[in-house]
Amino acid sequence: MEEQKNTNKLLEVKDLRVSFFTPAGEVKAVGGISYDLNYGEVMGVVGESGSGKSQEAYSIIGLLQPPGKVIGGSITFEGQDVLSFSKEEMTAFRGNKVAMIFQNPMTCLNPVYTIGNQLVEALRAHDKQISKADAEKRAMEMMEMVGINNVEKRMKQYPHEFSGGMRQRVMIAMGLICHPQLLIADEPTTALDVTIQAQILELMKELQKKTKMGIIFITHNLGVVADICDKVSVMYAGKIVEQGPVDDIFYSPAHPYTMGLLRSMPRVDAESYERLIPIEGTPVDMLNPPEGCPFAPRCEHCMKICLKKMPPYIEVGENHRSACWLRVQEQMNREENGHG
Repeated sequence: MEEQKNTNKLLEVKDLRVSFFTPAGEVKAVGGISYDLNYGEVMGVVGESGSGKSQEAYSIIGLLQPPGKVIGGSITFEGQDVLSFSKEEMTAFRGNKVAMIFQNPMTCLNPVYTIGNQLVEALRAHDKQISKADAEKRAMEMMEMVGINNVEKRMKQYPHEFSGGMRQRVMIAMGLICHPQLLIADEPTTALDVTIQAQILELMKELQKKTKMGIIFITHNLGVVADICDKVSVMYAGKIVEQGPVDDIFYSPAHPYTMGLLRSMPRVDAESYERLIPIEGTPVDMLNPPEGCPFAPRCEHCMKICLKKMPPYIEVGENHRSACWLRVQEQMNREENGHG
């Protein structure tokens, strides 16, 4: 176990496959994805609804709902094989090492208990030794840390007495109360208006710097990613189509889907006459996915091979790779010219 500590890797996911076995057939929600996350690093996972981005996260913390099943690949956290954990080990892992914040805090907070009670219970569920007084003290510290004022009064209030943004802060406090090393945030700002969204992102950035935890930030909004992430994995129909440092993804995207996402995103610096361009076509039918690149049917650069064969990953920059036949072609041309 000791030698593992020298490595920078907090989490390694290799060739993860998740399927849902439905009466209509097998839905390959996650079709073999790989990435790693270092200590203190923030990775964005971007993709539209149904791209498999949440399923992939639920697999890490053992919250995949049936009929969903991990059917292949590995998840390694600090050198431990997460998929081999027993139920008890998984529960301990989920509180102490990894925490998750969900999209809608109202579905995760219990309406009949006070906020204080829920924070204290979350802590005592994982730390059996802690006294009630200490747990309350820690809960109040956590609430202050996420920017909630009047904590003594707030501890006695119920979820419906908090605004949406405040409830989301409570969820972050609840996620961080056991000091996890990895925080998975599943669209944590989607339900909030833009100014509150910015505040929550700012808060997460600050907390991340203080606590040095790794974060997987799941979102369908590339704009949110620019602000908080170090690197990005772009998912489409269960596959990672592009992966790289956040600046590379924004300034030199190498996959048509990423380019499409960027073009359909409002930008502050855009000229007024630049229209947002939606991505044509409809998302993939996951029961009958195409044989080749899942994005091919919607791609303006689609070639015959795209429909038949999934492209390999091509390195397009340092730690920046893309699965696209156009890039394969470019590389072949470069090699021919280089050797010519």
